[in-house]
Amino acid sequence: MPVRPIPVTDADLIEIFSSIQGEGPLIGYRQLFIRFARCNLSCHYCDTPFKTVPQCRVETAPGSEAFTDWQNPVTKRQIEELIKDWSTRQPGLHHSISLTGGEPLLHQDVLSEWLPRLRQYLPIYLETNGTLPDQLEALLPLIDYISMDIKLPSISGQGALWEQHRDFLQIAKQKRTFVKVVVDSLTPLDELLQAVQLVVTTAPDSDFVLQPYTGPAGIEISTQTLLNMQQAVAKLHSKTRVIPQTHNFLGVL
Repeated sequence: MPVRPIPVTDADLIEIFSSIQGEGPLIGYRQLFIRFARCNLSCHYCDTPFKTVPQCRVETAPGSEAFTDWQNPVTKRQIEELIKDWSTRQPGLHHSISLTGGEPLLHQDVLSEWLPRLRQYLPIYLETNGTLPDQLEALLPLIDYISMDIKLPSISGQGALWEQHRDFLQIAKQKRTFVKVVVDSLTPLDELLQAVQLVVTTAPDSDFVLQPYTGPAGIEISTQTLLNMQQAVAKLHSKTRVIPQTHNFLGVL
């Protein structure tokens, strides 16, 4: 009789905290963020640390911005006890649990163990680079919202990922899905139109979000350029929105 594999229940995390969602159509909702280590991409504009670290920093209370350290990897029991404590002590505060990174789908085995329990407390919101369709398909029944990036070659430095994005979106559209594209002043219009055409033909009910790149000096693209981009894209997809990273303006995590 074959030996059954031992479930993977521990994961390397970067941080766990409570804050305001600053991107996409759920902007302004309070979420409980779990940031996973590691990513399968390395985009030029990425401002998020995702390399594995010895310890995960954990907020001591929701919104306190005071932290303690947990040794990595973090266990299923630790995560469940924290989610249960925060959601029962302050009911109604959090809209959902945001799985962010890095790339959370690299931890498919762990999430398959964690999410059935965590979803009993709060809905699950996945933030993803949209390039791992097989992992998404395996976890789809356990996810409620999907915030998916389309990586434009001109700004991400990753080359063309259109096929991966199309395969991913074909699966993601079964849930409430938002598609986000980071743009700057040099973004070619033909890339932007290719991205929105992918959404129109694959998941037309999805919101398409233009997110202006925010650098050290702030948003590095003019309002007029953003308006022109939105005008061009909206001809193909009316559900097009311009939403910057508002948590940077608010000064929150």
